[in-house]
Amino acid sequence: MTVRVLLVDDEELVRFGLRTVLESAGDIEVVGEASDGAEAVALAGELRPDVVLMDIRMSRVDGLAATRTILSRPDPPKVAVLTTFHLDQYVVAALAAGASGFLLKDTPPRQIVAAVRAVAEGSEMLSPAVTRRLIAEYVRGHDDSRRAAALRRLAVLSGREREILVLVARGLSNAEAARAAYMTEATVKTYVSRMLTKLDLANRTQAAILAHEAGLLDD
Repeated sequence: MTVRVLLVDDEELVRFGLRTVLESAGDIEVVGEASDGAEAVALAGELRPDVVLMDIRMSRVDGLAATRTILSRPDPPKVAVLTTFHLDQYVVAALAAGASGFLLKDTPPRQIVAAVRAVAEGSEMLSPAVTRRLIAEYVRGHDDSRRAAALRRLAVLSGREREILVLVARGLSNAEAARAAYMTEATVKTYVSRMLTKLDLANRTQAAILAHEAGLLDD
């Protein structure tokens, strides 16, 4: 099945390079290009892509605002953030808003193609190590009121769901979490799905951010 991609970047040369890389894969079609967030929002609604590759720092409407708008709509596409820096606070905020991951603009072509395919299939693009570093940076300095709010949200979880949340926040895969919790991988998947539904979260990255905000990984 062909993956339909919308490219969003204010530099035409970057869009040209990404289009060339992606369309050389054979199973990826670039259905549109946008030069700012406002245009991205409009084209995402019109073209209904599977994946949006979204630059963050753009004039008029930036990528963060566009990501939030696109992901707030019914049946949204997956959004992957394009950035120059690993620890860009805009990137972390986009992840908190529901983006599926990020790509550095100097990522090798083969990895860009693989990442787009992974996002289209519902996977997330962040390695556990990068996820933990980003989230730790994001939550550093948050006040006690934010921690209290996160703990209130987590009150809906059962003890077992909370245990699985901590394992997810530590970057464990479903298979690794299953071994750590002495359960089957299928059971872990069920707990993760139930946990995300209860917390009204889009993905595991959002769950990990919430767990860090609540201080569950401070021990």
